[in-house]
Amino acid sequence: MKTILVTGGAGFLGSHLCERLLDRGDEVICLDNLFTGRKENIRHLMRRSHFEFMRHDIVDPFMVECDQIYNLACPASPVAYQYNPIKTIKTSSVGTVNVLGLAKRCQARILHASTSEVYGDPTVHPQPESYWGNVNPIGPRSCYDEGKRVAESLCMNYHLAHGVEVRIIRIFNTYGPRMDPNDGRVISNFITQALRGEPLTVYGDGSQTRSFCYRDDLIEGMIRLMDQNEETGPVNIGNPGEFSMLELAEAVIAATHSTSTVEHLPLPQDDPQQRRPDITKARQLLNWEPTIELEEGLRKTVAYYRAELGIPVRGEDDAVASVADEARGGLCLNV
Repeated sequence: MKTILVTGGAGFLGSHLCERLLDRGDEVICLDNLFTGRKENIRHLMRRSHFEFMRHDIVDPFMVECDQIYNLACPASPVAYQYNPIKTIKTSSVGTVNVLGLAKRCQARILHASTSEVYGDPTVHPQPESYWGNVNPIGPRSCYDEGKRVAESLCMNYHLAHGVEVRIIRIFNTYGPRMDPNDGRVISNFITQALRGEPLTVYGDGSQTRSFCYRDDLIEGMIRLMDQNEETGPVNIGNPGEFSMLELAEAVIAATHSTSTVEHLPLPQDDPQQRRPDITKARQLLNWEPTIELEEGLRKTVAYYRAELGIPVRGEDDAVASVADEARGGLCLNV
């Protein structure tokens, strides 16, 4: 049994990671300030004897004893990180220094959750880890993009200067149950709009592309990267399937059986035109690649959002209800 600290552990991905680590027999300390994390995401874990929750902000120093650290603490949606941009960049800079200092003291291995946003609006496609990126350092997204780039630099410098065992994962768009319906990312936006019968808001002409990785695939890649002994990273983890925003809108409308239409709005500043991971390194190093196609992932995510938003399926039967229960992950919602 390892003692593992998960910062940001009450968030969308953090809560699933905590659950996966507990299931394999580890002791888990979940640390979260609940800025974007939610207690509802971890409520079903509270009764487990090897789970501990700490409400704390990594920008403020803290002390725990642990063998491994997964550093997931940082708002990840544009709505959240632009709400308080100074806080966002402090989380990635000051907060990462605090977490790396803890790893140094405990001699713990640390996996830092970086992001495909370090590539900015890429001029290389798909994006390999060797690409340095094309980021606007003073734009509205810079608090997140440049914060994550600083955090990667901090990780490598702690590794080179102090021998801290670091692993850097660059996460591409990930979705699934427990993603906040109001977090402002495209899949959550499209699904909630479609379920409510509202127009799906597509920015620009909808030709810009993204790649979408289901949460189970992402968590598997994350754990494999942490537990291997050869590579510090960075390593891209994402689904190389590429979809335009119009193609995604059509897929969501089909998954929700909605009559929604598409509404076009102006393209936000610095919004990347294309994003797709080169996962050659993950395939070779981790023997990892995604297994869940967009259609299946959307089906499970839609079932969760129906339950979360209280929107019933017309003529819902036992089979559909079972899918919704699976998507919830046993969570007692809205309590």
